[in-house]
Amino acid sequence: MPSSLARRAITLLLAQSLLCSVAFAQTQSRQEGRPRRAQAEWPQPPSSISPQSALITIPLTVPEPNIRVALTTDARSAVVSTSSRLLKATGAGTTMLALDTSRVRVEPHLLSPLPAVNNDDVYRVIVAGAASREEAEESAKEVKKASGEEVQVSFDTETKAWGLIVGSKRPREEAEELRDRLEAAGMDATVSDLRSDSSASQAPIGQKQNTDSITSRPNASGNNVRLTARTSVPSREVVGSSGTGKLFNSSAPVAFASDDEKNAPVRFNDRPYRGRIEVFTNSRGTLTVVNELGLEDYVRGVVANELSPGSYPALEALKAQAVAARTYALKNRGQFMAQGFDVLPTTRSQVYRGLTSENPLSTRAVDETRGIVATYNGEPINALYTSTCGGRTEDAENIFNEPAPYLRGRECAAEGISAFSSFTIKTTREPAELRDDKNVVIVRDISLLAIENFGSLPTRISDSWLSADASVSEVRNLLANVSRVAHQIAPIVTEDVNRPPAFATALMAAVFGESRANTLLNNADADYLLAVRDAQDVPQLNRADLAMLIRDGYLAVYPDATLRPREPLSRGRVLHTIARILEAHNLLQLQKANARPSADGVLILRSTRGKDQSIGINPDAFLFRQIGESPYAVRSVVLVGGEPVTFHVAANGRVDYLEVKPAPNGAAADRFSPFTNWTKTLSVGQVQARLARATAGIGSIVDLRVLSRGSSRRVTDLEVVGTNGSAHVRGGRIRSALGLREQLFVIDRQSDEAGHATGFVFTGRGFGHGVGMCQVGAYGLAKQGWSYEQILKAYYTGIELTKLY
Repeated sequence: MPSSLARRAITLLLAQSLLCSVAFAQTQSRQEGRPRRAQAEWPQPPSSISPQSALITIPLTVPEPNIRVALTTDARSAVVSTSSRLLKATGAGTTMLALDTSRVRVEPHLLSPLPAVNNDDVYRVIVAGAASREEAEESAKEVKKASGEEVQVSFDTETKAWGLIVGSKRPREEAEELRDRLEAAGMDATVSDLRSDSSASQAPIGQKQNTDSITSRPNASGNNVRLTARTSVPSREVVGSSGTGKLFNSSAPVAFASDDEKNAPVRFNDRPYRGRIEVFTNSRGTLTVVNELGLEDYVRGVVANELSPGSYPALEALKAQAVAARTYALKNRGQFMAQGFDVLPTTRSQVYRGLTSENPLSTRAVDETRGIVATYNGEPINALYTSTCGGRTEDAENIFNEPAPYLRGRECAAEGISAFSSFTIKTTREPAELRDDKNVVIVRDISLLAIENFGSLPTRISDSWLSADASVSEVRNLLANVSRVAHQIAPIVTEDVNRPPAFATALMAAVFGESRANTLLNNADADYLLAVRDAQDVPQLNRADLAMLIRDGYLAVYPDATLRPREPLSRGRVLHTIARILEAHNLLQLQKANARPSADGVLILRSTRGKDQSIGINPDAFLFRQIGESPYAVRSVVLVGGEPVTFHVAANGRVDYLEVKPAPNGAAADRFSPFTNWTKTLSVGQVQARLARATAGIGSIVDLRVLSRGSSRRVTDLEVVGTNGSAHVRGGRIRSALGLREQLFVIDRQSDEAGHATGFVFTGRGFGHGVGMCQVGAYGLAKQGWSYEQILKAYYTGIELTKLY
């Protein structure tokens, strides 16, 4: 059990948090420094408290807290409904009264003008970074798709760059929310204050500039009333209508609930939510709609949207996400208290979509971690998390300029090679002992022929056996097996069938049933393809067959560019040629797939249709792993998931041949993400436009230089060199300014013939800010058998898990 000091600290924290959620401020003052999830205020830990190694349970007298989620902060009207019967409470009242309707439309109602206040709808979202109008118009399509807003092309006279104005003028928090959505999509967006930003006076291209501050607001009857924002504002009254008449007027917030929440939850604009819906007017005369519900119900609506159970169905990972989401919500409650709510339903806080987004697996994860939060020195942490960390997370201060002791850079992987022991496929077969490099690939060829029962092949292969001449009887037996595999009649062979010309003709007949080369190649073709020094020694009868084998890469010439047609072929060359031609024509029944994390000697494969298949491995299976460009016979191979594999299934239904290429995304725990690796190419003009505001006055950009990197090797200081000087972009601004997915990248410079930079290629890993828990990495660790507690402690340094209620 924790010390009494720890117990008092946590109890006081939760009690204060509960008071924040009850308080409802109707002030018109605004919160200027509202942090986003990735830019949250950092905690100041209390005096040192000894950490506990086990789950800490704190018996509290306070119940599960509620949380207030702003579903919208700028609605002109709100439709609240249920399939049962609506209940209503006004102001701070807790008694819900039944309404004689199941559907209500709530609108703001205008009264007489009040004293003038500042118009708050003076913020716009700008996306910069286009070097030309054509590029801006192309970018506008992507921005519109990502934001759902209308987009206008503009020209900034100060930076001489093209940009985009996204949507209309709006309040600051709405503008910041839109900016966050765009930045999450990898776009460099900024919020512009029209009262102070000179660039905001630039009119969208093709439109007349509007300097009039008159706006339109709906009145109670639905007509538009023109108001001058400098001289009048709407009142704080709301009107409820059922469609047949007015139900009520109220100057206080109005809360709605269902009389049967389980079977007929309350709905806002036809989307169902747990808890209740509260509607009130704000200082702009529009409606703020808040979903007030218990913290656990809120987390149910977050986890399924932050870590998809469909794409990442690992219970322990979802439990880790549930604890992180619960902790983040508890830590950041009251963040928007001045606006009458706690959090937003977007990436600015956490993505929340209500009841319909819940999933049985993620709900189970929430239920099985009920009340558990991550704490550091007795205080809930600011549990930041990122989509894909690229194999390593970063120290918080290198991205957000403020340190946090529990947000340190960590490796996104299990430690040591022993971490992959459960994913190892083994064989009892001893690999060949070879010293000659050219024979490495032939071992694979012999293994492929062995699984097709070619016979007369030794179990142990040596360099001397492969380099020895193949006898006529050996070649005859091999060709008979080729005919069997190809379902052809065995060819008639001559006594020189172990020499290149006769071997070529016999092999073509064994594979195809005829000498197709004589049909598809004429004499000139054959002579052209046999451009070797001793081609004159090849009989005319065999020239086309030998030419086709050489052309298609099945039979190689010697290093001195000769065929040596009068000399016997070595066993290695014969076997290699046979295996190559059979594999090329799909006669060895090899299959291809992508591996999933395997365990207990069972191979798990994902088909092209996205379905997983489990299949056993023969104990003496041939195992190969590609190292560099060549496959090597091995005694064991690790499958972490994502490896392209080639395999053969024996008559007993088990794999007797397995060839593995390394997974392109490596072995980091976040390798399952589509954003593990990425490349982005930007021209100098694009870089100039995107960094125009951050690098004003340096002239034309001539180079980019990485001056410092963080503990995870993320870029933390980027020097932008121009013709008139240089400037620096630092911290988390680098990613958003350049419009990149992450700032874990390297830069390659593209140059013209004179050596001047024409563009930059960014090769990177990951998606997001890179601090805290890696969401896809949590899934990867869960697939390796880690518990949610192990996952959380792998990403959050020095934390404990505490059960608050």
